[in-house]
Amino acid sequence: MVAYWAGLKLALGLIMAIGAQNAFVLRQGLRREHVLAVVLFCAASDAVLIVLGVTGFARISALAPGFGQAMLWGGVAFLIWYGARAFLSAWRGGGALAAARGGGASLGATLGMLAVITWANPHVWLDTVVLLGAISAQFPGQGAAFAAGAVSASFTFFFALGFGARGLAPFFARPWAWRAVDGVIGVMMWSIAWRLAQGALQGATA
Repeated sequence: MVAYWAGLKLALGLIMAIGAQNAFVLRQGLRREHVLAVVLFCAASDAVLIVLGVTGFARISALAPGFGQAMLWGGVAFLIWYGARAFLSAWRGGGALAAARGGGASLGATLGMLAVITWANPHVWLDTVVLLGAISAQFPGQGAAFAAGAVSASFTFFFALGFGARGLAPFFARPWAWRAVDGVIGVMMWSIAWRLAQGALQGATA
């Protein structure tokens, strides 16, 4: 369960950041257009990338033992930077998640646009394949539980955002709300970075 909750918390913190994909899902939810297909596509895409990161990272680490430690410290640095950015955003304020407006689109066109937003975004690959894959190595033999936690976070968030869009939109449209969200994200990222660094140092001195 420790690995499961670690994967869930980390993935949730990464997914909650304001981005094009979240804005797209919110827009579809507000207009009630292809909502089920959109949230399933986003969550399933995350699941594929998460599993790829967890399984692929383990194989690479077996072939190159030093790769795991290098990527782990790279992940710690990324989490510190990510948390600092979230804290800075919370301090500055002014952010809001707005839904784009426009005419209705077919299911094919909608999923085509979503595929570009999801699979052509380098941050998606960095968050899921690289970062989650590296951190999963801290839970030897529990990669499946870690991945399950991360996948659960993805499905929970996208379904809540898509189907709860009409209720959540007024909240997300307020800059102060995103300042609070950014603050929570910053705390989550830094706490995970601290625990990972402690684990890495203990492993190095063992």
